[in-house]
Amino acid sequence: MTTRRRLTTAVALTALAVPLSFGVTLAQAEEPKIQLMFVQTAEDLKTDDKTLRLINVGQQTLYFSDRPVRLAGHLPMPAYMEEWTAGAGPDNFASDPPNATLSVLEPGQDANTVAVVEISDPVVDGNDLVYSYQMIEGTMPEGGGATALFIDWIGPGGGVGPGFHGVGVGRRGVGWR
Repeated sequence: MTTRRRLTTAVALTALAVPLSFGVTLAQAEEPKIQLMFVQTAEDLKTDDKTLRLINVGQQTLYFSDRPVRLAGHLPMPAYMEEWTAGAGPDNFASDPPNATLSVLEPGQDANTVAVVEISDPVVDGNDLVYSYQMIEGTMPEGGGATALFIDWIGPGGGVGPGFHGVGVGRRGVGWR
């Protein structure tokens, strides 16, 4: 074997070995990482120091992802509530409560009031959805008008994705397997 051929072979093998030395296989490097975020809307809001109530909450929770794979869709309320149970897998919302940004159009205000909270323990109460919350940042309004709750993502290994509740084909979890 010539020196040039040995050098070319060594460079090619090194290029393949570098990703493996960082614990990433070629299959993992090609698999897209999908992180889904959720949005719930309501006609009104009522809060106290422990709970927030989305009044006349939409019965569909929107979800979406950003690059590298863009997905969007909606979940009916029962499917969204399933994400809070152990049946949803180890990365369910109950075991790792998400942060959420609450955006409320309060009467008489020119701009929305924004509060960042950690949400937990959702309960459907008629047409309302009630969460327990812990304040992270901002000021929680006592009430308001049009309300949107932007819920942090669920990443790879848990959450909604193709094959979950009738979305696409595959099995539970984010991404294609």
